[in-house]
Amino acid sequence: MPPESGVEKKLRRLCPRPNSGMAESKSLVAVVMGSKSDWETMRHAVETLDELGVANEAHVLSAHRTPEQTTEFARTAADRGLRVSIAGAGGAAHLAGVIAAYTWLPVLGVPIQSKALQGLDSLLSTAQMPGGVPVGTLAIGEAGAKNAALLAAAILATSDNAIREKLEAFRKRQSESVLAAKLPK
Repeated sequence: MPPESGVEKKLRRLCPRPNSGMAESKSLVAVVMGSKSDWETMRHAVETLDELGVANEAHVLSAHRTPEQTTEFARTAADRGLRVSIAGAGGAAHLAGVIAAYTWLPVLGVPIQSKALQGLDSLLSTAQMPGGVPVGTLAIGEAGAKNAALLAAAILATSDNAIREKLEAFRKRQSESVLAAKLPK
């Protein structure tokens, strides 16, 4: 077996394999991706949650290749202490929809940019949920992953003042950065 790259080591650390009888989570947000290759997009959700101090965990689960584990993850998420799931998948994968079907928790979907249709297929499969099974769908790719983390933090901030203060500080820094921009002459 070839040695692991730095990204693979980080993924292995961040993406423990859920198994039967999952332990209680200290995380509030789960970031789930359909394959290891989705990490390049979904890491932006993890990094944004980390920046805001929101406890999170990451998993690689597939709606099609690991259906039992994905179902178990979704069914037990609330009981384990999770409060929001962010699910990213590419192509016609329906990871966010499958998770939403098995939990009452908010599920935020991040369409991953695909080679075939530049993410339009991912966007449509995430956004076009039947009435009664909502998935909050964000933008395709990196912006969607970052915004999913910010939206998860905003959901949590409605009942957590510490997260609210960190989110407000983030927004203030963002505004100050825009206002401080100098244009070339």
